[in-house]
Amino acid sequence: MRDDETGSWWQQISGKAIQGPLRGQQLVNVEMDEVSFALWKKENPNGRVLRPDGNSEHMESAEWETQVAKMRVTTSVASDSRLAPRQLVIGAIVGQQAKAYPFDAVEKQSPILDIVGDRNIVIFLADDKKSVRGFDREIDGHALEFFVRPESNDIVDAETGSTWDFSGRAVSGELAGKQLAKIWTIKDYWFDWKTYHPDTQLYSLGAR
Repeated sequence: MRDDETGSWWQQISGKAIQGPLRGQQLVNVEMDEVSFALWKKENPNGRVLRPDGNSEHMESAEWETQVAKMRVTTSVASDSRLAPRQLVIGAIVGQQAKAYPFDAVEKQSPILDIVGDRNIVIFLADDKKSVRGFDREIDGHALEFFVRPESNDIVDAETGSTWDFSGRAVSGELAGKQLAKIWTIKDYWFDWKTYHPDTQLYSLGAR
């Protein structure tokens, strides 16, 4: 990214200026979501939508993601054989620790229960099979164990049988009204995530 005021260049994933008069400056992260429009609209029925730029010259082609996926990766991460460089991961920041969850593992195992540092977390995949969110799964000092009821597809905690929605809120049961604290997550390519988080942990399917 480049700012018009000084011409400084900024890293998209870190928000840090890497070249120009503002080099070394850091933008403050704000909470964000990368979810499907259908899910966002369901949660925000009165939300406003930015009107698309009508100039076709400013728009990427419909094949943009497919074309990008074919580009060669030249960073040192390309030699990390644990994952393909352009394999999609869900990157999570918990305290001072980073951890990557391969998207295909999230698809197969959601909800994923994990411990990162000293915090108990959960990774949820929405019904649209595209949107992902992470939460601290402790409520009132107790770590909850979540599972999905096959017959209803509801997210339920094993301790009380309360039902939770994708926003991390208990919608029925003993814990109705309780809210899980959100953790920062982003969907990214493995090589990109590993480049900016060289000490990241990597989740293995079935691991706890």
